[in-house]
Amino acid sequence: MDSLEKQLICPICLEMFTKPVVILPCQHNLCRKCANDIFQSSNPYLPTRGGTGASGGRFRCPSCRHEVVLDRHGVYGLQRNLLVENIIDMYKQENISSRPSPERKVDQPVCEVHEDEKINIYCLTCAVPTCSMCKVFGSHKDCEVAPLNSIYQTQKTELSDGIAMMVGNNDRIQGIISQLEETCRTIEDNGRRQKSKVCEKFDHLYTILEDRKTQMNLKVNAEQEEKLNYIHGLTRKYGDHLESMTKIMETGIQTMEEPEMAVFLQNAKPLLQIIAEASNTSHLEKVEHGYENMDHYSVSFKKEGRALQNIDFARGTAHPKCSLT
Repeated sequence: MDSLEKQLICPICLEMFTKPVVILPCQHNLCRKCANDIFQSSNPYLPTRGGTGASGGRFRCPSCRHEVVLDRHGVYGLQRNLLVENIIDMYKQENISSRPSPERKVDQPVCEVHEDEKINIYCLTCAVPTCSMCKVFGSHKDCEVAPLNSIYQTQKTELSDGIAMMVGNNDRIQGIISQLEETCRTIEDNGRRQKSKVCEKFDHLYTILEDRKTQMNLKVNAEQEEKLNYIHGLTRKYGDHLESMTKIMETGIQTMEEPEMAVFLQNAKPLLQIIAEASNTSHLEKVEHGYENMDHYSVSFKKEGRALQNIDFARGTAHPKCSLT
């Protein structure tokens, strides 16, 4: 039995394995609490919840130094060694039965009604422990009763089973919580990725609009330059004509001051012909009415504005809800 007991000793706490016992990938066993302690000491910066170690990480087996890699469930993802647990239970039962039980003096409670009577039976009808006098003469005389020890064993077994069930449920809930946390992280990553894609799409749309704006402004600039060049050229022609007319006028004024009639008449006739020709502006181009107008480049984005207002995500994509249970 001593050699068997040595095989049931945890290499961390040096005590007999306590439930639940986890089996590592290298086939060595640890108490779950001890495995959790090693995990936390090896991964001090990983977030934990109440010391349960419900995060991925790694540590080394204390028996063989094999590296143990944990998933997101942490030590709760390790398999329980039910065989070792059953062996420990049988060992403890055999050990207890083989040893003489020490005599213990237990203060047995007494009946509140019959102060000299110890509580020694259980009323099944009222579901309370009571004494024999209450069954014979008291309030439980018409009730169904049973020996106290039989009900004690039954309810102790039920309570033990209930606790074991709660432990199993806690393990399962802990795994679900870990899965939910992983889902939250995945949702955040997916959200960031989709927002980046939306920004890329809109940036592409902005680029298209900027390109179209540039192209349309180039058309306006080209016509503006053409019209300005034409008006500038026409302005120069009229300026040259005005300068020529001014010189002719100066010549005419000088001729008017000539005192000799013969000389005046000699100069006046050709000058009159020059004045007549200079006064004719039919050869000069005239700007058509509305030539300066650029309204034909007006733009309306009502249709496009409505289309932009209706920009949305592609429809028909389902939004599934997760099912973790």
